[in-house]
Amino acid sequence: MSADQPVGELLREWRHRRQLSQLDLAIQAGVSSRHVSFVETGRTIPSRPMVLHLAEQLQVPLRERNRLLVAAGHAPVFQTRPLDAPDMTAAREALQQILRGHEPNPALVVDHCWNLILANSAAEVFLDGVAPALLEPPVNMMRLGLHPDGFASRLLNLEQVRGFLLPRLARQVQRTGHPQLSDLYAELVAYGVPHKLEPPDPADIALPIRIRHRGAELSFFNTITTFGAAFDITLEEIAVEAYFPADRPTALALRERYPISDAEYRSPRISAPPLGRS
Repeated sequence: MSADQPVGELLREWRHRRQLSQLDLAIQAGVSSRHVSFVETGRTIPSRPMVLHLAEQLQVPLRERNRLLVAAGHAPVFQTRPLDAPDMTAAREALQQILRGHEPNPALVVDHCWNLILANSAAEVFLDGVAPALLEPPVNMMRLGLHPDGFASRLLNLEQVRGFLLPRLARQVQRTGHPQLSDLYAELVAYGVPHKLEPPDPADIALPIRIRHRGAELSFFNTITTFGAAFDITLEEIAVEAYFPADRPTALALRERYPISDAEYRSPRISAPPLGRS
C-alpha cells in the first residue's frame, strides 16, 4: 500500500486480503454490490460513517481505519496515545496489575510489532544472557526468541518454537499488511526455517517452550490477552503474553528465584536495564 492511494483502492486491497468478493462484502455491509463497486472504482466517495462501516466489516485495524478516512477526505477519529501519557494511567495501571499478579511467573506486554513495552521480574528468564545489542530499545521479542544471539541457543525445542512462530507471524502480516511486520518476518526466516514440523502432541494444551536457565530446564506454555473493546490505537495494538509453568519443577524454581514484589514495572524504552523497576 502506498501513502497516496485513494480510498477505493485501499478498500479493495482489504477486501482481497479478507478473500471476499464485492457481493460478499455488500451482503455483510447491507449495501448493494453496485455501491461497493462505485466506491472501489472512485465513482463514489464514501461518507465517514460508510468508511467506518465497511472497515468494520473488513476487520481493518484502527490505525488503518484512520488512513481510510484520510484517503476519503475525512478527519481521523482514532487516537494514538503513548502508554505513559497522563490520560492512559488507568490502562497502564491495569497492565501493571496483570504483570504483578502473574508473578512469580513471566509476563510481558508487547506492541503490534512484538516490541517489548513492560515486563515483570520473572521475564528475566528470556532476557538473561542474550547479546546486549538485542536489548537495545525497542526490544523485539520475536527477534529475541529466534536470533542466534538471543535465547534461541537456550531453547531446547527451537525447531518446534520456530515452526509455530513463523507461520503465526506470516498470518499476522497477511491480516494487517503492516510493512514492519513483513520486514521482521523476512529477517526471522533468514535465521532458518524449521527442518521438519512435528505434529502437535494431543496432550499439549498450547505450544510448550522449554528453555535452559541458570543450569535448570524450565518448561512453559503461554497465553495472549488483548483489550477486547479498545477504541484507542495504542490499546488495540498491545497484547499481554503470560507464561505458565508446564511442570512442578518449573513452578518451584520460579517461586524460589522470583519472589512476589509490590514494585511497579517500567517500560524498557524508558528505563535501563531492560527490566528496570522504580
